Amino acid sequence: MAYTRKNVSALTATERRRFVGAILELKRRGEYDDFVRMHIEYYTADGEDGLRTAHMAPSFLPWHRKFLLDFEQALRRLDDSVTVPYWDWTRDRTTRSVPWRDDLLGGNGRSWDQQVMTGPFAYREGRWTIRENVTDGRFLTRDLGRARDPIELPTGTELEAALNDPVYDVSPWDSTVTRGFRNKLEGWGTGRGSASWRTHNRVHRWVGGVMLGGASVNDPVFWLHHSFIDLQWSRWQQRHRGTRYQPERPPAPGSAQHRRVVARYEKLPPWDVTPDSLEDVGRIYRYA
Repeated sequence: MAYTRKNVSALTATERRRFVGAILELKRRGEYDDFVRMHIEYYTADGEDGLRTAHMAPSFLPWHRKFLLDFEQALRRLDDSVTVPYWDWTRDRTTRSVPWRDDLLGGNGRSWDQQVMTGPFAYREGRWTIRENVTDGRFLTRDLGRARDPIELPTGTELEAALNDPVYDVSPWDSTVTRGFRNKLEGWGTGRGSASWRTHNRVHRWVGGVMLGGASVNDPVFWLHHSFIDLQWSRWQQRHRGTRYQPERPPAPGSAQHRRVVARYEKLPPWDVTPDSLEDVGRIYRYA
């Protein structure tokens, strides 16, 4: 029987407590850091050699769907009442919104070092030390809204621009494409600075701190953000019925993208699954 992922703003106090408790227990056991390491390992950019799976590629959505599902299943092994809620950043748009409550994710970082001082994931609480990182920082950091150079979260209108695109992805299957739902949702835009940060990417920038790179999983808001991203893929599929993951076949030898992207029926590292197998997960979970 499929379980339900809820909007974080609809969680009861008990649901918030049990969700946080399961994350902290996963961290205590050392399992949480395994997810951080995996995301760092598979954070491969266009300019790097080799296969791209997690970012700047068509498999951005199925890769994170499987990653999120594995995390959720780890939580549910500890407490089967827990699912990963989603943060609708088109509606909950301020530093005082539900995700930043003291009984959920805690609030913003302090001004001089961005260290989060409130909530269960504050370093001073003693249960959330960062051990896997791209820097040597040991405490959770945030800079919600970017105090020195403010930006806004993506709007519903901007999200609709991605959802309205009837094509999943197009060649050259990277961060430079201007057509296709995947890159419009992932948010690699043209231009420089804040103008080029869109949708998914701009949310990472808005949160700031450890959410700014491959180690972004160190902030538990990562999961709420990607639950909402996963919901958009489901909504896009419902809106454009019959459309599928692209490319269907691997780029041919001689192509700049040969062996650099995952085709529909190819294995999606590091798992023994394909993008095709992840297009329909309705028997596992649904969204409220």
